[in-house]
Amino acid sequence: MVDRILGRGREAREGHEGRGDQAPDAPAADPKAAVWARVQLARNLRRPRILELLAVIADEFVELHGDRLFGDDEAVVAGFARIEGRRVVVVGQQKGADTEENVRRSFGMPHPEGYRKAMRVMELAERCGLPVVTFVDVPGAHPGPESEERGIAEAIARSVGLMSRLRTPIVTVITGEGGSGGALAIAVGDVVLALENAVYSVISPEGCASILWRTTDEAPTAALAMRMTADDQRALGVVDLVIAEPGEGAHADHAETGRRLKTAITEQLDRLAAIPVEVLVEQRYRRYRSLGAYAELAGPAPTPPVPPRGGLADRLRGLIEAGQRAIPAPLPVGRRDEPPAREDV
Repeated sequence: MVDRILGRGREAREGHEGRGDQAPDAPAADPKAAVWARVQLARNLRRPRILELLAVIADEFVELHGDRLFGDDEAVVAGFARIEGRRVVVVGQQKGADTEENVRRSFGMPHPEGYRKAMRVMELAERCGLPVVTFVDVPGAHPGPESEERGIAEAIARSVGLMSRLRTPIVTVITGEGGSGGALAIAVGDVVLALENAVYSVISPEGCASILWRTTDEAPTAALAMRMTADDQRALGVVDLVIAEPGEGAHADHAETGRRLKTAITEQLDRLAAIPVEVLVEQRYRRYRSLGAYAELAGPAPTPPVPPRGGLADRLRGLIEAGQRAIPAPLPVGRRDEPPAREDV
């Protein structure tokens, strides 16, 4: 059963079928190691973030700050951009390139005010009739007590609800890690793109391994079982298009990665612009309602248990005991508010 869930037998069979010139007893590549290598590439510190990508993709970018409620979260970058003459609104998570910047940007994990800033900018995009492009690269939302105090769950839920009914096209790009609700909060798009080495999952592999195996040592096993790579997500219907990365990966060539993303984003923006807004919103709603669909099989109705039948004496005894339980307890004699008699005192 475990082998079937993890796909061990499947990869071995597909490997032998796809390599007719190879001996049938040749060892296949370890799928767990391959998936874990993708996870490490998605977490590479030199991987391009939203600001590095916008420097290549956008002809112009004006960043907006603050959520008009609490403050400005630097883990979220949002603002107006121009891509080959198309005016758009961009939103994305930004990790740091060094320790100091990572601390300032909360290692790319947004606080509630970060998501509220994103919602403010997306609502502005709807009012101005501009499409939205989101860049997802986050291990998860900020888990600290200050985020809980300021309502991180409410902010994520409201952002998902807003994007599901936003009356403007939305293109989402998974550039690195797409972790849990922290990613989904800005990933409810009409079309979802993913870089080749990006990952997308409901929980981090370490978190999944800690729950199932009580140790993070099984994180590679969890990563394989969750099918979190871009290719697996495309096969599941979560991702629409996987964009190949240049050379050894996006971390090796930011400029070429940005050019490839630019081509894919502009093509999707042009395609979505031809769809009426009412149809677009309805299709978006149906898209996410259909994810994780399952079929229910009708089975035979369960037979109610038959109580054991005793003799006549047993049944009479049961009726009498039930009647005794139904009789209320007698009320105390006399008034409760009467003072005690002298002799009682």
